[in-house]
Amino acid sequence: MRKKDVLISGFMLFSLFFGAGNLIFPPYLGMESGGFFVEAIAGFILTAVFLPFLTIISVSLSNNGLRSIGERVHPIFGLVFAIVIYLSIGALYGIPRASNVAYELGFLQVVSVEGRLPLLLFSLAFFGLTYVLSINPKKVIDLVGQFLTPALLIVLAVLCVQAFLTFDYTDAAATEKFQSAPFLKGFLEGYFTMDAVAALAFGIVIINGLKDKGATGKSELVRGTISAGMIAALGLVMVYLSLGWIGRVIPHEEPLNNGAEILVLASRQLFGYGGNVLFGLIVIIACLTTCIGLINACGRFFHEAFPRFSYKAYVVIFILIGMGVTNLGLDVILTVATPLLVLIYPVAIVLVALSLFQHFFGESRKMYVYGISVAAFFSFYEMLNTLPIHMDGIQAILNFLPLSENGMAWTTPTLVAVTIGYSLDRVQRKITF
Repeated sequence: MRKKDVLISGFMLFSLFFGAGNLIFPPYLGMESGGFFVEAIAGFILTAVFLPFLTIISVSLSNNGLRSIGERVHPIFGLVFAIVIYLSIGALYGIPRASNVAYELGFLQVVSVEGRLPLLLFSLAFFGLTYVLSINPKKVIDLVGQFLTPALLIVLAVLCVQAFLTFDYTDAAATEKFQSAPFLKGFLEGYFTMDAVAALAFGIVIINGLKDKGATGKSELVRGTISAGMIAALGLVMVYLSLGWIGRVIPHEEPLNNGAEILVLASRQLFGYGGNVLFGLIVIIACLTTCIGLINACGRFFHEAFPRFSYKAYVVIFILIGMGVTNLGLDVILTVATPLLVLIYPVAIVLVALSLFQHFFGESRKMYVYGISVAAFFSFYEMLNTLPIHMDGIQAILNFLPLSENGMAWTTPTLVAVTIGYSLDRVQRKITF
């Protein structure tokens, strides 16, 4: 395995993580945090970069990626949870969201059109290109890592460097939510990028890519995957800092409601109409690389789990589903997907944390079963809260738990459950290394 292959894999992983959502979160955080920018962006980087990086490490250390991690709870849970993860971050949410954002924040910045037909035509072209670039799994890393990622980094660098040379730093007040505990607020903003979940799928993309490049032994695969993860993490930190800084220093008179508006305004101030083209190009490339990676990850997983259909057949299936869901519109996609993401995210974080823990302290079956059961209970309750289903009695109890006001009431009870499970197995000498 050559160093060049690891570098290209790192570029590929960077592009997989850096979708449109990751593009627009940091500028808005930068604008809202004001004088607390350093604390807020540090918290954001911790959960938007470091946590996904730990997930990549966890996947590389497992024998069969996400599925084998889940099987430590139960084989059926491992398969079902892996299917839910791949569908939620893939055809039912991640792929159509990326293509929709590419249309609304990318294409419409350059071409002014209205109605459903332009979205249909754009999705046909977008997914047609995605199909061409995804159909050969052994070339995906080369196509994205060697060509699309450098193109994305170049246009990002043009925007960020020009902003550094043009905009001046001035004092700015933080919004109310960042005036107390700015680090925690930034931490939660990074948490809601959901990249730790996506990393469960992206890790296996990099592992399979390194295998295609000739990596054989597990130690070689682990080293290569971790190195690729470090490259991607470094790139994400640099880009997040730059985009956050643009939001922190951009001069504006009218209120800006989100990161997309900030970057559109910055592009126009720096480059005029050409700025619209530049921003549109950044969004489309970022969304395209994310879609390619998700299609590749989903196709390879389902082909391995259900080999009756070929990888190419699954690519076609997921592209057709993604294109169909895309044309429902972004609002419908977010409405349908939110409950599912709320359900799976805490469980995914606990699985990753326990997977890393066992490599240092041994594997305990009970710590997985107890911890996942408690996390799943809280996740299911939070999912009901996103629907018109409320249980005031339970909520009154949960309000006493730490971080409950931030939707993270599950953390302390889950930690207690994990500790009890591990301790019981240790007493009964059921810890395996």
